[in-house]
Amino acid sequence: MRRTHDMNFGAAIAADGVRFALWAPTAKDVALVVDGAEHPIPEAGEGWRRTTVPDVRPGARYGFRIDGDLVVPDPASRFQPDDVSGLSEVIDPKAFDWSDGEWTGRPWEEAVLYELHVGTATPEGTYAALEAKLEDLTHLGVTAIELLPLADFKGTRNWGYDGVLPYAPDAAYGRPDELKHLIDTAHSLGLMVFLDAVYNHFGPAGNYLHAYAKTFFTERHQTPWGAGINFDGETSGKVVRDYFIENALYWLEEYHFDGLRFDAVHAILDDSPKHFIGELAETIRTRLPGRHIHLVLENEANQARWLERDDQAQPLQHTAQWADDLHHCWHVLLTGEDAGYYVSFADKPVDHLARCLAEGFAYQGEPFPSLDNHPRGEPSAHLPPSAFVTFLQNHDQVGNRALGERLSALSDPDKLSLARAGLLLAPQIPMLWMGEEWSATAPFLFFVDFAPDEELNKAVREGRRREFKSFAAFADDTSVIPDPTAEQTFVDSKLDWAEPERQPHRGVWADTRNLLQIRHQSVVPLTKTRYLGADVTRPSPDSLDVTWRYAGGTLRFVANFGEDPLAVDSHGGQVIWSNGHTGSEIELPTWTGIVLTGAAR
Repeated sequence: MRRTHDMNFGAAIAADGVRFALWAPTAKDVALVVDGAEHPIPEAGEGWRRTTVPDVRPGARYGFRIDGDLVVPDPASRFQPDDVSGLSEVIDPKAFDWSDGEWTGRPWEEAVLYELHVGTATPEGTYAALEAKLEDLTHLGVTAIELLPLADFKGTRNWGYDGVLPYAPDAAYGRPDELKHLIDTAHSLGLMVFLDAVYNHFGPAGNYLHAYAKTFFTERHQTPWGAGINFDGETSGKVVRDYFIENALYWLEEYHFDGLRFDAVHAILDDSPKHFIGELAETIRTRLPGRHIHLVLENEANQARWLERDDQAQPLQHTAQWADDLHHCWHVLLTGEDAGYYVSFADKPVDHLARCLAEGFAYQGEPFPSLDNHPRGEPSAHLPPSAFVTFLQNHDQVGNRALGERLSALSDPDKLSLARAGLLLAPQIPMLWMGEEWSATAPFLFFVDFAPDEELNKAVREGRRREFKSFAAFADDTSVIPDPTAEQTFVDSKLDWAEPERQPHRGVWADTRNLLQIRHQSVVPLTKTRYLGADVTRPSPDSLDVTWRYAGGTLRFVANFGEDPLAVDSHGGQVIWSNGHTGSEIELPTWTGIVLTGAAR
């Protein structure tokens, strides 16, 4: 099977050669440079330039000369073998022969996500090396891998959030066909593959849109990265919106990804009657029927409106949202940290955790202390638990720490085992951060590579140290903070896959696998039935008792965070997991819990 995504942007192989298209509304003159020859490109109206050149073959290198001067890569380049400022390469999408023609994905309720960074997930940092680890992940019980952004970025190492060419998977990890092979193999093993997509900004190096499409951006909207992307411009908005919508469809069609996670959509500023993220989801749903396509948001605003369901409990637009609130509750309980955004959860973390487990958001319109008490969130209790992706760690929560420490380095192992069960056996969609399944010792540090732009590298180094100067631990000495521009910082973040073979990592891995087996056997079948609501009780100030009701039965989680033992009445439920005492009478010592299933009621 061969796949391609047809679109107005970029280079497309045609019967009579290769068609090249560039939207350059503010350029006076545009010429195509391909394999050393130059071809003028006529205007095609509304800012478009198009030409078809015969005898151009896959592998040809090309770029666009703007106003007789600067040669820029294709903003819809499918591959950049020589980094973001080099020439683009003509790629034949149909050159790869897929073997997953029968694959339509998996139901969302079956998802156990495994977030990873391709460059540090293995020592080699390539698609091919990651492919060799897929069987290990299926054996663990993972059903989906989620790749941090792949859009081409400046240099050889980056988290991916500095991407500037959204259609070109970065060459640091391999060629496009190697990425397709990874996805094809994952599907053969029953694994879904997700991609993190960044549509709120471009990175600080290698973005040439300003040279020929100034109206791609607007000063009307200001973001943490400067002028906003012009999603709602009178003359440019449609093309800008289409550029990103086509990008999402490209990943889902041409690369056969099963889902996308949209980064920081609260930073996508759009005053249109229909917000971009609404049009994005609706277009994808319309264009790709018959497949399990899952769309996940990161949204600090906690807007339930994007997660609504139809009469069949299917997502109208987006499938789920990252549940940051729930993470913050667990983190406060496990570490005692109360700085930054943890301030809003430190006053009553068990109360907040109970509400998150039962209703999704801890804040549903109440004043949020971390935002100067401005209201945050919308009512979410009506949404099913599957509308939320939950986690104890992710790339942000680890990597944005000065020293990149994982939760296993910050908390008691016994406490962490309760949180692990609370994550993997709750009905929300759980996500593991790479290496979490065995409590990996490698940190995940912040790293970039903007060489040879030493001024930008210097700005990143100094900015990183200023960021943590206000923290007591670094007030007197920021030199212990790893240099984000140093290659060693990147190397130190790589996983050691030999760790699970020895204790204590082997025990953590076995516990994770056991929990996921229980999840697949006892939790997922329930969550595939109609959701009826949740009930919460508080047996004591430092405990919680949450029951989720489904048409197929009930799921109940009781946890004791207090010093005194907690007596629990099973109410006839079947114990599927506990790290406390079970028997005819259940008593939970401090920091233990129990999960039970029961008949529908």
